[in-house]
Amino acid sequence: MNKNDRIYIAGHNGLVGSAIFRILDKKGFNNLICRSHSELDLTDQPAVREFFRRERPDYIFLAAAKVGGIHANNSYPADFIRDNLLIQTNVIDAAYRYSARKLAFISSSCIYPRMALQPMKEEYLSTGKLEPTTEWYAIAKIAGIKMCQAYRRQYGFNAISVVPSNLYGPGDNFNLENSNVLPMLLRKFHDAKINGESCVTVWGTGSPRRELMHVDDLADAAIFLMESYNEEEIINVGTGKDNTIIEIVEIIKEITGFKGEIFFDSTKPDGIPRKLLDISRINNLGWMPKISLFEGINSTYQWFLRNLNCIRI
Repeated sequence: MNKNDRIYIAGHNGLVGSAIFRILDKKGFNNLICRSHSELDLTDQPAVREFFRRERPDYIFLAAAKVGGIHANNSYPADFIRDNLLIQTNVIDAAYRYSARKLAFISSSCIYPRMALQPMKEEYLSTGKLEPTTEWYAIAKIAGIKMCQAYRRQYGFNAISVVPSNLYGPGDNFNLENSNVLPMLLRKFHDAKINGESCVTVWGTGSPRRELMHVDDLADAAIFLMESYNEEEIINVGTGKDNTIIEIVEIIKEITGFKGEIFFDSTKPDGIPRKLLDISRINNLGWMPKISLFEGINSTYQWFLRNLNCIRI
């Protein structure tokens, strides 16, 4: 990518899109194209096509998606599969129709089978049953991957699919009803400290393992892959390390300064037992993550404290 290429970041206000915007802007890319949801509804095909016809972006980072944690996925399965299928279909098709040079589709590690061997290699896709609590979102993301591959095979369109591990960082959703595990826990422990509570309840047994990656690492990897990877096969992006929920909770307790007890509610679902990505493929291309878990959680909490009046809670 050249500094003056027209680069469209779909979902620039979200966790991933805002990180991609920050890093591209810092690198000196000066022709970034962004639209909020109120300005462009990506589920509206005519509107998306008109936008691409008018703007003609050279490169597209497709980071827009309807996202949420276990509770949101269980409560709104139709919304998750419908909205994500529409967004992906409209953007990928319009990118091809209006001659974009390349598109990077940001997928999710929930595409892999629930009981996949660990760490999960790219070739494990579609080899087993999905995790029921995120099935609808996962099916939509798999469809997006297959659409990228199909448009490459039939039309020669250069679309790649990036599969990140669990993400967190500045700009995350801290709502207790529909956020992912780490921002939800940060919010719970922060509120408990401020309110002087003696105990924080955490869903599940605490035994599942999660690979957590700071979103700035993903953004750096996505830009690296946009400039260096041009294959049909999906590619994993992660840290190569995982921790139990218990270990993650202890780090959050230390960083937030909560002094009370922790109760793990085993009547609530754990979700998938383990999610660790094999990142040897991207490592072999020359990319490695830079932000440690403690450093990343601490910087995210500091961002949370600075932005309490305007974040999604």
